[in-house]
Amino acid sequence: MSLSADLWAANVDLAKRILAHGFVRGLRDGSLPVHCFKGYVAQDAYFLEAFARAYAFCLANSTAREDLYGFAGLIAGVLQELKLHKSYADRWQVELAGVAPVEATRAYVDFLLETARRGHLGETIAAMTPCMRLYAYLGRSLAATSPAPLYAEWVKTYADPAFEALAAELEALLDRHAEDSETVRAHYRRAMELELGFFAANV
Repeated sequence: MSLSADLWAANVDLAKRILAHGFVRGLRDGSLPVHCFKGYVAQDAYFLEAFARAYAFCLANSTAREDLYGFAGLIAGVLQELKLHKSYADRWQVELAGVAPVEATRAYVDFLLETARRGHLGETIAAMTPCMRLYAYLGRSLAATSPAPLYAEWVKTYADPAFEALAAELEALLDRHAEDSETVRAHYRRAMELELGFFAANV
């Protein structure tokens, strides 16, 4: 089993808790109040900007040409997600400029950027991979249950094979650069815990 697959298997308990969370259930059946989704969009846009910067640290700390292409593609994927958030913001009058991060968002952003600034490529990737793999998992899981129209676009985005390809690319980078160490496992677990906290903060 690859390191990325092993780490996911070791943390799938948290992924299942997130899938069962009221926020995610509300995305599936349309019961999530729109004001909660609007708050999530603003917080997630703030988070994604930091996520793109963490990728930039990875790019700066990589040396192989294939990594240049890999991280550039992943940054482009974040920009596509931000465009989606902008479309939500325009539709539902969500202000994305000057977002004040809630505690859960700030904790996640600080964790990612502090890890990235240390310059250890494998450990940074380990902190970032759970987000991508989790969202691909949520998208596929919700798409299999005929989601309600209100949030169907969100589900479609993360169930898309193109998003799965980005998650798989990041996992390939994890397998290439990370060692199976206590720190790598702790970073992966911490990111999954912060994902749960992020969803919980937006209901």
